[in-house]
Amino acid sequence: MVIQLNPEPEEQEAQALADFPEGELLVITKVERQKKSDHRYIIHFGEYNMTVHEDVMIKYRMISGSSFMKDDLEEIVVADERQRAYVEGLRYLERKPRTAQEMARRLREKEIGETIIAEVLQRLQQERLIDDPLYAKQWAEQRIMNQRKGKLWIRQELREKGIDKSLISEALENISPEEELESALQTGRKKWNMIRGDVNDKRRKTGAFLMRRGFSGDLVRQVMNILREEEDFAGEDEEFYDPD
Repeated sequence: MVIQLNPEPEEQEAQALADFPEGELLVITKVERQKKSDHRYIIHFGEYNMTVHEDVMIKYRMISGSSFMKDDLEEIVVADERQRAYVEGLRYLERKPRTAQEMARRLREKEIGETIIAEVLQRLQQERLIDDPLYAKQWAEQRIMNQRKGKLWIRQELREKGIDKSLISEALENISPEEELESALQTGRKKWNMIRGDVNDKRRKTGAFLMRRGFSGDLVRQVMNILREEEDFAGEDEEFYDPD
């Protein structure tokens, strides 16, 4: 059994244009808004018709009485796909910022061609709606300060989001050793105090916990030494205290 998938809008337009006559001036006889779509219009050329986005219709002055050759309409179909991709990109950016790779993946899911994807990405970058350097910087700061994750964790996350290695390195360089140490120390101290057991149990479990959160071995050892000193100091205070 063969399942027939519904073609995408630009595929439908390409199929529709295939029936348009060659070398003949085509006059628009009617323009109507497409049902269930606020921004798409059906353009009628007598027995033939096609749909376009409102912005494309305005740009090419597709009004009743205007005339086009088939070659002109093929150009308009490409412009319409470009506009559809751009609108889809804006919609994808509504909830949160995206990287260039995330945006490209999204547009591919919508079956938009690679050439159009490249053009739309360039436009979104020019408009600063996609900004991988800024994204990487803000992501690293948020992960360190709020999520208490280490640089190894952050590096892997940014790689998965398609951020260039040089941009990842630059973003991580903005995080000072003191900031990462403070993040690891706060996270480690909280875990340490939750563990019931001797110092060796606390050291082993807290160290493993920090490693899983992406802190380096050297940093984890540094934190463990600080926490061990704090534990010893607290113990000395308890021994020194004499209510009598």
